[in-house]
Amino acid sequence: MPIIYHITTAADWNNAKMKGLYDHSSLKEEGFIHCSQESQIAGVLERYFAGQTDLVKLVIDTDKLTSKYVFDWSPSTQDTFPHVYGPINIDAVIDVVPL
Repeated sequence: MPIIYHITTAADWNNAKMKGLYDHSSLKEEGFIHCSQESQIAGVLERYFAGQTDLVKLVIDTDKLTSKYVFDWSPSTQDTFPHVYGPINIDAVIDVVPL
């Protein structure tokens, strides 16, 4: 059960639960939803979410994902990140951790 993580707002997660799936504007703009490994979360929070409140960390069981996920190289950080190439089905999110 490989686990990956996605940072979002509590409001966006609540909307996803009502829709039955989680998507993000990056899916339309870039073709995937950005995710992280646990060791990458602090850097992601610092780079993209500084000063934001009401954030949650989605804990995603990749065995339950119905969309494909791939580890892609990020030249800006010189690291490999998991990307989900489609919406995230709600039942793949096994925990939601307030940040």
